[in-house]
Amino acid sequence: MSGGTAGMSAITRAKRAARTEAASAQAMERKRACVHALLNRPWILKEEDPDTYFAIRDHYEELRDWFMDQAGLPLIVTRSLAKLEKTPAVPHPWMGFEEFREVSDYVFFAYALWYLEDKTEMDQFLLSDLVEEVREQMSAAGLEADWKNYSHRLSMARALRKLTSLGVLIAVDGDESGWAQSEERNALYECSSHARYVLRRFPLDLTMYGRPEELTDPIRYADTPDGDNIRRRHRVYRRFLMEPAVLDRDWDADLLPYVLTQRRSIMDHLQRMLGWEGRRYREGLVFFHPELTSEAELFPTLAGVSDLVLLLAGELRRRLGLEDGGLQVEPDGSILLERSELEGMFLRLKEQHQAYWSKEFRDLSSARLAEECACHMAEWQLGEWEDGHRFRVFPVLSRWSGQYDAAGSDDE
Repeated sequence: MSGGTAGMSAITRAKRAARTEAASAQAMERKRACVHALLNRPWILKEEDPDTYFAIRDHYEELRDWFMDQAGLPLIVTRSLAKLEKTPAVPHPWMGFEEFREVSDYVFFAYALWYLEDKTEMDQFLLSDLVEEVREQMSAAGLEADWKNYSHRLSMARALRKLTSLGVLIAVDGDESGWAQSEERNALYECSSHARYVLRRFPLDLTMYGRPEELTDPIRYADTPDGDNIRRRHRVYRRFLMEPAVLDRDWDADLLPYVLTQRRSIMDHLQRMLGWEGRRYREGLVFFHPELTSEAELFPTLAGVSDLVLLLAGELRRRLGLEDGGLQVEPDGSILLERSELEGMFLRLKEQHQAYWSKEFRDLSSARLAEECACHMAEWQLGEWEDGHRFRVFPVLSRWSGQYDAAGSDDE
């Protein structure tokens, strides 16, 4: 009997350990989902996604401490939203609002938020009142807002549309589209409680900053060796968290040694909190998401231009395998292509594969195809224009290759 009791006790302990392990794995997945949501969304509203909002609240202290300790990013949680104050270490054009087309869109966006500062939740106001006060405030600052100018109205309409999509403005009657077509038309809006959380909070008064580069620090750092070390760690983590790929050539001289010596710690932290798999290649430390996610857009994207970039990667691979391929690999592993050479590659790819392409790409010239793909690669930090005539393909692109199989599907 004693042996049987001991056996049953061992089974009970094993079951309990298995349940504990399963619960721990589930909790970790929940935390990772919170981290991805915070990194990829402007904020998480309780009314729109209560599950994620309350998960962030449940893990608030751990998430707050990790983001602050590793990246210097403050985590804000209120009764209605959770937001990670994301400050990029290196700003890139693709980090802006995709919907905005002009610098004035951002100007009007900021001034609209200025107008909302005096509003409380549920306050209602007319669009005509907002634009008139914005015009007067901008005029006092020496800036022009002429609502008789159609392009200015379109620009303000884009700014208001973005505020509406963020949930900052609530359209009660009408919207900005009618006013953009005719200044005589109006709309009624309501203010939400989120307006005060849109703009980033700076550790110092803006008048105390002398250079734009100084704005990239999310918090104040002590002017000591310890302060410099913390700032260095934060900049490294912020770049890995917010940029698709950061190669050794992209790091400042004072940051590369940190990446090289601390790579194991960096890989462990990002694997544990985000599930990312890190690999050290000749060109740098690169992170991959092991599976598809609904939170972040991953490369290759669902857009057709990603397929073309994969085809280019395969063509480069093929050419490099030929003795007379005409390509030369730079010491850092990159390939420098003349514009004419890049266009020639897409001409050949078009001749070979256009039967599989959408009409949009079949109708483009080789020059336009090269431009579209170069822009896409630059956004994903897979390459960049050296000048107007040469494009540098980074070695990280060699981690992919694409070709069409007999059925016409992509084999990546």
